[in-house]
Amino acid sequence: MSRRLRACVLAVGLLGLAALLGAACLRLPGFGGTVHPYGDRAVHASLSRHTANVVSSVNFDQRAFDTLGEESILFAAVLGTVVLLRQTRDEREVEPAPAQVARSVCRYALLALPVTLVIGLYVVAHGQLSPGGGFQGGVVAATALHLLYIAVDYRALERIRPVGLYEVADAVGEGAFLVIGIAGLLAGAAFLANFLPYGTFNTLASGGTVPLLNAAIGMEVAGAVVVLLARFLDQAVEIESEGDDAKKKTKA
Repeated sequence: MSRRLRACVLAVGLLGLAALLGAACLRLPGFGGTVHPYGDRAVHASLSRHTANVVSSVNFDQRAFDTLGEESILFAAVLGTVVLLRQTRDEREVEPAPAQVARSVCRYALLALPVTLVIGLYVVAHGQLSPGGGFQGGVVAATALHLLYIAVDYRALERIRPVGLYEVADAVGEGAFLVIGIAGLLAGAAFLANFLPYGTFNTLASGGTVPLLNAAIGMEVAGAVVVLLARFLDQAVEIESEGDDAKKKTKA
């Protein structure tokens, strides 16, 4: 295909896209008006399924299939990082030197670690009731573990962070989301349909499948963040030249 023909195909595509966007914008309600059909329907669906947090209802009930795609993107990113940053044959691991941390920083980080971990778990568990959810809570919980890296050193972090277990947690969280979706099909509904009893409004047991999907996302995100940071922290690579073409690599 010639350059001119490719340009023509691109122009036709862009004109078609512009026409569709223009037609869609013409039917939008006026800015600042009182007509908000999407918001009204989202709130109604959330309340009818006993989910107090409308955002979680949208993410894990009304458009859970899109959330599965977002989770899968993170899972694929972690998988790619693990493959790309794996140890190669011409690299060797060395033990990092002990770090010297100011006492004030150490005390603050050690005090903040359990508090941050509890907050992360709280945000995941209450995602269907208050702002937050699996994505936010998973990041907070993973951050809590790395406060030990700030408070002590990398070797202390390694002792409480077996990377293999977090890789399993990442995969289990991704698989649990899919299993819950398939369970909706087995229950005679659609994939990722909210098929469980909705429970009592504004309680931990409310929302049907929403808290379960929140928990699956929280596990996947926490595991993914820990694995990502572990791989990047391991990549203190020093390259030293020996002669014209010989290179020596050391992985710390």
